[in-house]
Amino acid sequence: MTNKPLEIEYKFLIEMPDLKVISAQPEFHEKKLCQLYLQLPEYRCRIRKSEEKGKLTFCKTFKQDVTSLTRIEIEENITEAEFNELSAYIARGTAPIEKTRYTFSYEGYTLELDVFPFWSDLAFLEIEVESEDVTPPVPPFIKVIKDVSDDKSFRNSTLARRIFEGTLI
Repeated sequence: MTNKPLEIEYKFLIEMPDLKVISAQPEFHEKKLCQLYLQLPEYRCRIRKSEEKGKLTFCKTFKQDVTSLTRIEIEENITEAEFNELSAYIARGTAPIEKTRYTFSYEGYTLELDVFPFWSDLAFLEIEVESEDVTPPVPPFIKVIKDVSDDKSFRNSTLARRIFEGTLI
């Protein structure tokens, strides 16, 4: 992996916002996601099925931590058949994660709001930035409970284990 695209991202645990307010934001998009984490020794590997406006897409993503905010992220599109084949290699002790992702713009940033079926009062807000010394703006209509950017217990891969174990937060 010589090409190392970096993802620098803040992640916040938030109170469930008013989705009507979210859907009124600029560049709003909604998609349904199902992601599975695969068993690989060096990298975190995820496969994802995404549905937006009735169109299905599939991808495979490799991630490796550089710092608590920065990761190497390599993503490639795959076919539905490849997704189904790779699904057999789901990491032991994990379950698929299903969520709805709402994407919108705020002050020049793209914000991603992830809503899960197992939480009625909580969600995640992710904001990608250009460098670690940039603090992203959080809209006033979002109530942050905690910055969980460097807390591995709030990674989706950890939630996948907790779903499997029946021990969600």
